[in-house]
Amino acid sequence: MKVGIDKLRFASAHQYVDMVELARARHAAPDKYTIGIGQTQMAVIPPSQDIVTLAANAAAPMLTATDLAAIDLLIVGTESGIDNSKASAIYVAHLLGLSSRCRTIEMKEACYAATAGIQLAQAHVRMHPDKKALVIGADIARYGLNTPGEPTQGGGAMAMLISADPQVLALSTESAVLSQDVMDFWRPLYHTTALVDGKYSSNIYIDYFQDVFQEYLIKTQTPAADLAALVFHLPYTKMGLKALRSVLPQVTETQQRDWLRHFEYSRKLNRRVGNLYTGSLYLSLLSLLLTDPNLRPGDQLGLFSYGSGAEGEFYTGTLQPDYQRGLDLGLPQRLQRRQRVDVTTYERAFNGQLAWVADDQQTDWQSDPHRFVLTGQQNEQRQYLDRQA
Repeated sequence: MKVGIDKLRFASAHQYVDMVELARARHAAPDKYTIGIGQTQMAVIPPSQDIVTLAANAAAPMLTATDLAAIDLLIVGTESGIDNSKASAIYVAHLLGLSSRCRTIEMKEACYAATAGIQLAQAHVRMHPDKKALVIGADIARYGLNTPGEPTQGGGAMAMLISADPQVLALSTESAVLSQDVMDFWRPLYHTTALVDGKYSSNIYIDYFQDVFQEYLIKTQTPAADLAALVFHLPYTKMGLKALRSVLPQVTETQQRDWLRHFEYSRKLNRRVGNLYTGSLYLSLLSLLLTDPNLRPGDQLGLFSYGSGAEGEFYTGTLQPDYQRGLDLGLPQRLQRRQRVDVTTYERAFNGQLAWVADDQQTDWQSDPHRFVLTGQQNEQRQYLDRQA
């Protein structure tokens, strides 16, 4: 029985800042951001959006009444939690109108958690093939204004419906995992922005990729040449390119060119959004499937997931005959319609997020065009609005 990704959809902010403009505001060479990091735009998440609204905005448009009735497991992977106890998935399930019999959990391990959610979800569906699972990676990457990590910020949510007989990608049952205690990136409870050792983290990322990639090939007796393309977690797109280059000597020059060409398609949309943490790998997958004309049904894709701290996993999926039917076909147009804002407006949005205090607060949600918005906080409870309710 085939089990895998049946549908994918992405949601982010309706605004972005241009990376050349940001570089000039930070007295940096624009090439440092556009080439050295590999980013051209960065999503500007307004205070009226958080991981709950981003997740709901990503999932709702792709779910039919039949999907909603069949979903009995919802997993939200995030490192941008809004509560130390209550899972964000509970809020998302309510906004989406899922059954009260649906199991709803939140998972955390830096940028890796959505992949853990997918593996749990596909195991659940294999046991219950008449059911479906919804996995969402939702995050807002924050490193602080005028910091070394600032150009690798961003945010959004990737929603993925896991089912039997999937339209998009049939997932392998085998994978290779590596998990060790590494202090390359972390965010203590008293911090609203991440702490990171950038160069160390980049090296660990590549080390982990090489380890799980080789382990998967050996474990499954898969020749590297059998993989049509490699898809990476992209906290910034240059990092994935470095990892890819490290394994190119394992295949022919022709396949090296093919892998590099596929990679360029896989990072097209990430370059325009920025870091999604748990959703980055899957936006890269969606970017590849939406923009690459060289893919064919039956192609085997390799996927590398990484979460600092650190955990990595490599697994594969086989492209299905009607994969385009399960994709977020309108995403390129939505990104094109976003509003470009100046650096001052971006900084105001960054500093305007709900404060971690008990006071009642309100957001300027009326200017946010999305269906699901965060209107503020009352009596220490976040207030969400569904404009279609």
